[in-house]
Amino acid sequence: MAKITIENAKPLVGGIVHVDKAHLCDDDVIAQIKAALEQRGVLVFPELHASDAEQLAFTDKMGPRVNFTRKVPGSDASTPDVYKITLDRNLNSEPDYVLGTFFWHIDGVTIDQPLPKATILSARHLSESGGATEFANLYAAYEHLSDAEKREYADLRVIHSVEAAVRPVHGHPSEERRERYRNLAAVMEQPLVWTHADGRKSLLLGTHADGIVGMPGPHGRAILTRLIQWAAQPDFVYRHDWKVGDMVIWDNEGLMHRVVPYTDQARVMHRTTIAGPNKPGHPASAEDQARIFEIA
Repeated sequence: MAKITIENAKPLVGGIVHVDKAHLCDDDVIAQIKAALEQRGVLVFPELHASDAEQLAFTDKMGPRVNFTRKVPGSDASTPDVYKITLDRNLNSEPDYVLGTFFWHIDGVTIDQPLPKATILSARHLSESGGATEFANLYAAYEHLSDAEKREYADLRVIHSVEAAVRPVHGHPSEERRERYRNLAAVMEQPLVWTHADGRKSLLLGTHADGIVGMPGPHGRAILTRLIQWAAQPDFVYRHDWKVGDMVIWDNEGLMHRVVPYTDQARVMHRTTIAGPNKPGHPASAEDQARIFEIA
C-alpha cells in the first residue's frame, strides 16, 4: 500500500492528502508533498492530530522555519515558533491581527524580509459557527486574465501596509494604534504581477494592498478591488471547513486566504511558517506612500 495518496479537491486548487502520521516526515513522502503543493497550492491532511512537536518536525522537513510574528500577542505562547491564532484574550491581548484575517491577505507581505514560502495551520479548538478558511489561487487568477489585462498589469507596483490590512477592522485607528503598526511592520512596495523563479506568474493581492504607485489613490484602489474580486471567484477558491485535528499547508507565495468570521473565543489554531528565499518587494518611498492618498 502506498504511504501517501493525494486527490484533487477542485480542478484548479486544493488537494486532500491521506498519509499515516508515522510516515509524514519520510523523505519520499516529503518529496511528494512538495510537488503537490506546487501544483495544487493548498493541501489538507484530514484529522491528522499532529502535536506541536510533530508539526514543527514537518515544518523543518519542508524547509527552514521562520517566525515573523514574535512581537504579536499569542506568538510563542507555550511552544517556540508556534503562533496561536485565537480571540481568547488570555492568550491574545490585542486581537487586531486575528480580526484582520477575516479579509483576504498573504502572510508576511508587509514585513521587510523574504516572503514566507508556506504556512501550516492545525485546528485545536473550533468555533460553534464560522471559522472556515478560504484559499484563492493567485496563479490561476493571473493565468485566466486576458492578454490585454496581462499587458496592462505587467509592470504595476503596489503599496502594502498593515494600516490598510486592519482598516476594515478599525476604520480610522488612533494615532497611538497607527504608531504601533508602524513599529511592527513596514510599508512595502510589491509587484502586482510576481514572476517566480520557475517562470510562473501570480498576482500579489490582499486587503493590505493600499494603492498603485504612480496612480491617484481611488484609481489604484479600484483596480486592486476589482482584481481581488476576480481572484476570489469560486473556480479559483478552495474553502476548508475544519475538523479538530486537521492540518493544512498552503503556498503563501501564490495564494491569498481569509477566515469566515467567527466570535467564539475558544477557537484556537496553531500556525508554523516556512521561510522563503524570495523577496519580491522593498520598503516604499515616502513620496509613493503619500501619492496613494491623492484624489487626482
